[in-house]
Amino acid sequence: MKFTKTLIAASLAFVSADTFAAAFQLAEQNVSGLGRAYAGEASVADDASVVARNPALMTLFKEKQLSVAAMAVLPDVSLKGTGNGYGLDNSVLNDDSIAPSAIIPAGYFTMPVNDKVSVGFGAFSNFGLATEFNDDYAAGQIAGETEIVTVNMNASVAYKVSEQFSFGVGLNAIYAEAKIIRKFGVVPPVNPLIASIPASADAVNLEGDDVGYGLNIGLMYQLDENSRFGFNYRTETDITFEGEYSNELPLPIPGGLNGQVELPGSVEITLPAIAEFSGSHQLDEKLGVHYSVLWTGWSSFDSLEAQVTSPTGDKFIAFEKTEDFSDAMRYSIGADYQYNENLMLRAGVAFDESPVSQQHLSISIPDTDRFWFSFGGNYTIDQNSNLDLGVSVLRGKTQNFTEKVESETLPQQWSFESKGHAVLLGAQYNYTF
Repeated sequence: MKFTKTLIAASLAFVSADTFAAAFQLAEQNVSGLGRAYAGEASVADDASVVARNPALMTLFKEKQLSVAAMAVLPDVSLKGTGNGYGLDNSVLNDDSIAPSAIIPAGYFTMPVNDKVSVGFGAFSNFGLATEFNDDYAAGQIAGETEIVTVNMNASVAYKVSEQFSFGVGLNAIYAEAKIIRKFGVVPPVNPLIASIPASADAVNLEGDDVGYGLNIGLMYQLDENSRFGFNYRTETDITFEGEYSNELPLPIPGGLNGQVELPGSVEITLPAIAEFSGSHQLDEKLGVHYSVLWTGWSSFDSLEAQVTSPTGDKFIAFEKTEDFSDAMRYSIGADYQYNENLMLRAGVAFDESPVSQQHLSISIPDTDRFWFSFGGNYTIDQNSNLDLGVSVLRGKTQNFTEKVESETLPQQWSFESKGHAVLLGAQYNYTF
């Protein structure tokens, strides 16, 4: 299993991406949808990427299809310090780039078995996050490095019940990696031992991985030749990241390991359930309109907690952060226009609701309500192949909040103004054979 995990992680390493859907959810499963802000994803049957959002749509394809995509995430997430409890200049909290750029790849294949049954396979990601601060960042105990990587390997089958109705079922094997690093940061010199610890020392260093399993179920109803509706539901997936824990705190400090010992550690999270309803309507031979309402059950994600096993077998909590997310909605509407025989143009807008309350805003998982403004197109190369291009501009609102470290010995409080925007660029090649 370890070899398998390493192989998957290496082959899709770029999936480690910044989150630019709600919380650490990723909307970017294809580029054909990117151009219309992912409106109509459970009802539009553009290409083989329907495996990710509604496998029931596979019954609409009469030939084998292959789709491969890559999406670039170019974030602009910045922080400005507005207050602290130590009398420091607030500018020490400023950071104009806490989220690195990344590439999100995806690949799909669909095949009709007969006039009733179709099968499909996909490799993509629904969740991912990366934030990274300088090692000597003053608020190190709430910053450091946070990374969640997931790769969803999907196998799906769809059945055509009638000319109007189809359903599909998919099995998802989700490989996930996580990294949580927190630095000691700047704290008051309450004693000489504390004063001697550099801000860049690791207070928490935990890395782990796991494989979880889940299902997704899709439905498709063709009202008439111009109108189609779709629904997809993806189950929760429990993940227990198991790996190694260490820190660089001096041995006299309770729990200090001085970077000399690695202990077994784990973090349990639940990847939330997702449900989407979509509609697609062809208004005339050139213009189509699409819309989606997507629900994500983020209330399953209530905390981040790192549990460590000591050499004596006792367990203790090395890191704990209350998240207390709420369920969130995403609304999108888009259109496509057949400009000529070879070129289709797309455009769309979306509103993505944040699941994070004002009381639990965090610089390690930055989040805000955001608007998507998207456009793109599809160009037919020949009778068997075509190319999708898309771009989305994401605009988040400015947030002002205070984040605390709850500790009996070293309580901390830091205040920030945060801004989060991004540009998404994508290309996808589709081949029919």
